Amino acid sequence: MTKMERVTKKAKQESGGLGIDFEGEKAPGKKPTLTTGGQPAFFSCWDIHAYYGESYIVQGVNFDVREGEIVALLGRNGAGKTSTLRTIARTENPALRRGEIWLDHKPVHEMAAHEAAQSGIGLVPEDRRIIQGLTVEENLKLAQIAPPHGWSLERIYDLFPRLGERRTQEGTTLSGGEQQMLSIGRALARDIKLLLLDEPYEGLAPVIVKEIERTLEEIKGLGMTTIIVEQNAIAALHLADRAIILDMGQIVFDGVSQEVLDDADLRQQYLAI
Repeated sequence: MTKMERVTKKAKQESGGLGIDFEGEKAPGKKPTLTTGGQPAFFSCWDIHAYYGESYIVQGVNFDVREGEIVALLGRNGAGKTSTLRTIARTENPALRRGEIWLDHKPVHEMAAHEAAQSGIGLVPEDRRIIQGLTVEENLKLAQIAPPHGWSLERIYDLFPRLGERRTQEGTTLSGGEQQMLSIGRALARDIKLLLLDEPYEGLAPVIVKEIERTLEEIKGLGMTTIIVEQNAIAALHLADRAIILDMGQIVFDGVSQEVLDDADLRQQYLAI
């Protein structure tokens, strides 16, 4: 068994929320659907309810995202932000028990994680999930082990020159900021329609946060539909077109980002910033 075969076997066991499709299975499809407002939506959550065991975490979340829009999903610690992202990506936990999730007219709620990934959902998890024992380039190639493929390695290295410089270095030995770049690059290596970013600035020095911000601005310029969960709400609000605020697993605000930036009382009540 080759090194890549051994690591691929291990990655199948450890990939979890990455949703990498190692089997090449096809996701189901249905006719286009409409939002509750009667207009087509590129992405929609309809009354989703999700649980960790018997713990009721995501409690009837509803929102739409237009194609090319960037949405900041905000809230205090424990508000259900990461759980909502994981539910959208169809990870095993939390378990979706009720509701519908649609991406580009496909019923994501009927899919397993690898099927959701193949249909175009790319999750960049908070813990980054860099595969131990693989170089930077091998981590990127592993994401392309089965179609559909996204960005070429050369294009990823153009976006993240530092990854190109460290392509032969083991991924888990990179700095925190470089691992975040690798995690985002690995998502882009897939043909994604919806990018889910979970705490991309977590644990990074301010100078590295600025670098990641510049990268996300470039991705924004490409028109990639994105949902970003970030405790650094101000940074996320400056990047996003729209803000959705969660509190106790439910949406308490859905509007333009500037409205949250301009409303100190709203930020104090739900974000404590």
